[in-house]
Amino acid sequence: MPSPIVAATIQSAGLGVLCGILAQCITAYRQEEPFSIDWIPVFQYLLFNVISTPPNFLWQELIEASFPSHPKPAARPKKTDDKPAPPALSKRNTAMKFFLDQTVGAAVNTLLFSTFTRSLRMASAHAPRITNVYKAVSYWVSPGAVDFSLVDFYVVWAEAKEEFWPLVAAGYKLWPAVSLVNFTLVRSVQGRNLVGALAGLVWGIYICLISAN
Repeated sequence: MPSPIVAATIQSAGLGVLCGILAQCITAYRQEEPFSIDWIPVFQYLLFNVISTPPNFLWQELIEASFPSHPKPAARPKKTDDKPAPPALSKRNTAMKFFLDQTVGAAVNTLLFSTFTRSLRMASAHAPRITNVYKAVSYWVSPGAVDFSLVDFYVVWAEAKEEFWPLVAAGYKLWPAVSLVNFTLVRSVQGRNLVGALAGLVWGIYICLISAN
């Protein structure tokens, strides 16, 4: 069995592929064009998910360890035949995690997405449209497929700052509700990752559509 962080990364990578495909399907439907998968942007989003999932998993572990939802009582209860009641939900810790996740977490994730995807797009601007998955894999592993010397990081940073608040505002329509469910109803980081991944499927399609523009 893979470790929880590896399992979460594999899961996120698979969702990245699915999001990229569904986003292209929706775009083709809107534009009334024949549907065919361009694997280059699909792989770009997959790569972003692979890179961003481990630090996000560790972030969730950190805030849970710092502010546990169900902290153990400081004093041990007296010995009785009754089973001890499960630790109660800490409203203070839950509020702290929610605040940190929706401020620090949201800001870092938004900037990470913008800078990474725009840099990768510039670095692979010469990439052709490839609808065969095997040819796409062969292209991605070939020398020079991604050339970061082509990236103008001043432009990347300027564009990331420009789209920062619109993306954060869009995220606030979904992620606060997801965080509340996770921090109040789901106890394990692995379970929270699953809930986040399911919500991320919807968010990922939106992000893929934004990236395409």
